[in-house]
Amino acid sequence: MILAFDVGNTDTTVGLFDGEALRAHWRLTTRADRTPDEWALVVLELLRSRETAPATIHGSVIASVVPAVTGALRSACGRCFAEPAVVVDASSPLPIHLQVDEPLTVGADRLINTLAAGRLYGRDTIVVDLGTATTFDCITADGTFLGGAIAPGIRTSADTLTRRTAKLPATELVGPARAIGTRTEECIRAGVMFGAADAIDGMVRRIKREWPTDREPLVVATGGLAELLKPYCESFDLVAPDLTLVGLRIAFELLNSLRV
Repeated sequence: MILAFDVGNTDTTVGLFDGEALRAHWRLTTRADRTPDEWALVVLELLRSRETAPATIHGSVIASVVPAVTGALRSACGRCFAEPAVVVDASSPLPIHLQVDEPLTVGADRLINTLAAGRLYGRDTIVVDLGTATTFDCITADGTFLGGAIAPGIRTSADTLTRRTAKLPATELVGPARAIGTRTEECIRAGVMFGAADAIDGMVRRIKREWPTDREPLVVATGGLAELLKPYCESFDLVAPDLTLVGLRIAFELLNSLRV
C-alpha cells in the first residue's frame, strides 16, 4: 500500500491506496507550522483509524504547493516508513510535456492533474480543480499541458466578501434554492454559488473557443468543492473528486520504476 499527500494552501488530502484501489482518504487543514514529529503523529493516527500497520506501507508520495510543509512531511514519512516520501514537482521525470513559457513554475497539483487526465481519459481534457484557487488545466490526449487559467476559489471569494464588508455575515456554502434571495444569507449563497458556476461555465466556453485542435475537450471537475458545484455547472462532463490522488499514485509507480 502507498500513502499519497496532496498539499494545498487550505487543505491537505491524504489517500491510502491498496494497488489501484483507494482504500481510504482524509482531508486535513494545511498547517505550515507543523514539525516533522507532529506530522508523524498525524500520519500514524490516520493509519491507526483504519487499522493499518505502518509496516504495510511500502511508499509515500507528495505533491505540494506549500514549500513550508513539503520538507517536514517528507521527513515524517521517512520516520514512519522505510524511506522518505517521493516529492513530485516540475523537475520530476514524468511522461508529460509542459508546453508553457516557464515549466518550472507549474504547480505540482497541475502536473499531477495532467498526468492523471492523460492516463485515465486519453483525450483532450479541461480539468477544473476547485480548491483555494479554481484552476483550469488544458491537457491534450497525449499528455501535453497547454497552460490554462487561475481564478479565486469559491471559499476564497466568499471569505473576502464577508471580511471586507461590515454587515455581511459569514455564511455556510450550501446550494442556493433560487437566484433571488429574501434573506441576507440566501443572497450571499446565491451570489457566490451561482456566480461561481456561471464564471466556470463562461471560462470553459472561452477556453474551448481557443482550443488548438478540432477535438472537443472533455471537462472534468475535481477538488474539494467539485461535488458541491456539480448541480450548477452545465459545462462539467464528469466529476472526479479524487483525480489528483489517483494521479499521485500513478506518478509514484512511474517514478519508483525508474529507481529500480
